[in-house]
Amino acid sequence: MTPWRIACAVIGIVLVLIYAGGANFWNQPDGWYQSLQKPSWQPPGYLFGIIWPYNFVVIGISLYTIASQARPLLVALALALFATSVFFALRWSYLFYFEHDFSAAAHSLLTTTIVTLPILAIIFSVSWKAALAFIPYQIWIGIATALNYEYGKINITQ
Repeated sequence: MTPWRIACAVIGIVLVLIYAGGANFWNQPDGWYQSLQKPSWQPPGYLFGIIWPYNFVVIGISLYTIASQARPLLVALALALFATSVFFALRWSYLFYFEHDFSAAAHSLLTTTIVTLPILAIIFSVSWKAALAFIPYQIWIGIATALNYEYGKINITQ
């Protein structure tokens, strides 16, 4: 692997670590979160503890795969899109848990979901196996977006 590709792979892994660390920092459920009415279709709590470690590992593998195999322009695009998605995902955490702003948080998470779609396409262009492994993350953030909108609907008076 060339030094440029190694640097891109390292940048991808650093972004995943920022995402995981930031999510862990901001996503500290407190009494406010516990008091929210939850939609009947919300996944059980234990699933969150399973899916997020899986997601972070798969994202790291996917970014490494892109950095080592995709055309340089696609590598740069994927890293820029992922950095953007991390920004909006962490912004969601802050808006949801600290500002309790359902609407702004939902829009932030929707942006994360949309920005991640081209990354999935880029992954498919270099490895269908990595892309298939990435799909649960894409589904999960879509579900999280829908959950956030639902929280806003059923807890609007809180």
